This record gives sequence, C-alpha cells and structure tokens, in this order.
Amino acid sequence: MDELIQIINSFQKLDLETELAVRKYFVLENFKKDEFVIQEGKICNKVYFIQSGAVRRFCFEEGLEVTKWIYTNNQFVTSMSSFFEQKPSFESFQACENSVLYSLSYSDEQILMQYPLFLKFHVNQLRLYLSKINEFHHLFRVMTAQQKYEFLLHSFPQIVIKAKLKHIASLIGVSQETLSRIRASIS
Repeated sequence: MDELIQIINSFQKLDLETELAVRKYFVLENFKKDEFVIQEGKICNKVYFIQSGAVRRFCFEEGLEVTKWIYTNNQFVTSMSSFFEQKPSFESFQACENSVLYSLSYSDEQILMQYPLFLKFHVNQLRLYLSKINEFHHLFRVMTAQQKYEFLLHSFPQIVIKAKLKHIASLIGVSQETLSRIRASIS
C-alpha cells in the first residue's frame, strides 16, 4: 500500500484524512499467471494499481490476438472506456505472472472523488496519462520495429524482462522470428 500512496503523493500530496480513505477503499487482490483481470465483453468495474507483477492488455483484430501494452509495477490499469462509461470492455487484461494488485471499485472511486485532494490527484494523473499515451502513439507509429524494441528496452525494461517474447513481438507488430533477429542484432 505504501507504493500506491507514494505514487499518489507524487501527483498530489494527500492529507491524513484522504490517505486513510485511500487505504480504506483500495483492496488487495492476487491474480495467478494467465488469470484474467478484466475480460472483453464484461463491464470493468475496477481500476487497479500493480504492486508487483505484470498485466497484458490485448484485443482481437481480424481474428488475431494483438497485445496493446504490458503494465508492470507501480502502474494503474483499467479498461478506461469500460470503467469510466460503465459499458462492456472491447479489450482484455491478463496477468503475465503471479501478480499483486490493489483494486478500487467504481462505487468506491465515486466516494473517493468527494475528497478534494484525491480528485486533484485523479485529474493530474489522467492529464499526464492522456498526454503520454498521445505522445506514445505518435512516436510508436513512426518507429521501425527495431526502434520500438529499443524504446521498450530503454524506457520500459520491465516489459522486456517480464513479458513473453510472443507478446512483445505482437506489441511492436512483428513475428517472433523477426523479434529474435532484432534482439540478436542489438546484443
């Protein structure tokens, strides 16, 4: 829980009352490797914070499973459109390894939003996330596969350490064989 509080405080320093509320409403959950955290077609009613482990976000495109991102320690995870709009998710999230997550239900998030400092954190965190995802999609679109892999290697090394090669290959849009060649050329 201390990691979660530290991350929140890095966006917005909490007072004791708000911190105690965060500690009350975030619930510890354990997921086994390959267990679904969020399933396509179901309404996502929780946002998660990864204390330890890794969670892969994926969907199906033209019948193929496509990895969209792999989240690791100290990151928030949710199907945003499903959680915020309370509609069925078009994507799935699955534990890549045994993982420990803190969850916050949709109804408890509504309670925490009544705390001005939590609301400020929420807005600041969402603004940064949306800015980073916009920048990421722009950069990733114009990078070669090797540049994408090097970007992951330098900016998100935990993904390269924790994820299966087939998921990394899917994330950067290449076959496993091509990823193996890219890795060999970098070594």
